[in-house]
Amino acid sequence: MAAFRRACRFDDSGAPLAGVACTASLATDRPKRGPHRVHLALQTDRATTTWSVELRKGARTRAEEEELVRSLVLNLVAEACGLSERLDLPWLEGERLETSGVIAPEAWRDLLLGRVDAVRHGGPTGQADRPSRAIFPGAFNPLHAAHRRMAQIAWEMLGVPVEFELAIVNVDKPPLDYQEMQGRTAQFAPEDVIWLTRTATFEEKSARFPGVTFVVGADTLARIADPRYYGGRPSACQAAVERIAARGCRFLVFGRAVEGRFLGLNDLDLPPTLRGLCSEVPGDRFRMNVSSSEIRKGQT
Repeated sequence: MAAFRRACRFDDSGAPLAGVACTASLATDRPKRGPHRVHLALQTDRATTTWSVELRKGARTRAEEEELVRSLVLNLVAEACGLSERLDLPWLEGERLETSGVIAPEAWRDLLLGRVDAVRHGGPTGQADRPSRAIFPGAFNPLHAAHRRMAQIAWEMLGVPVEFELAIVNVDKPPLDYQEMQGRTAQFAPEDVIWLTRTATFEEKSARFPGVTFVVGADTLARIADPRYYGGRPSACQAAVERIAARGCRFLVFGRAVEGRFLGLNDLDLPPTLRGLCSEVPGDRFRMNVSSSEIRKGQT
């Protein structure tokens, strides 16, 4: 994705563009404890494609493994260019190239290229593209039971169904590719509405979803009030909060366990303007300590 974005910056002619990348763990002059592996990815405006293979350990020299990797990269470039020719690959017994890919729907392509800022996914067919008055933003990597419980409690307290929002862009990272978008949206039930957006900050979210209540954890709310996320300038933080308030947005805040301590709304040092936008879910109604990052650690 990073290579694809660079290609888009270098050429705005509308010609087909592609980003190709590779990472590998190969033979060295020291014994390697893990397997020898190669992973490659191709990103275009139309699709995300990945190739992976585990090489037979100790069967090739470093130079031979590097030559194989070079051939794989050139074959993936050939695929990006629509060519049928491929370099022959000297596979050994037991080696198998694993391939996967996602061809994106047109709406996802428009979102990735910035032609639109939000796309509605899931929910009843024929429903208007008008968001609910309650939006639950998150990475949902993965979606877990606490997310589900928060959405249910928010529905009960706010009296409106909760819709989810997944930003494909991040301040510090390349956008999500189509495989990530497909994987994360696939976690939800068919009746759930997920908004895929290009809104990386809550100020941007408030402009895209004016008048809604955002469902957030206390740790997320603390980041909204932290000047570090505004170039270290408290005035910029205050201005952003005031714009969120002017757009009629509010926050329903759930307590979160942070570094072994359960933090609620009253434990946070917030500017008065932001605190005035918040309502808190009582701790006796929600006190689940589930973390997506901890779940991911357990999966590795």
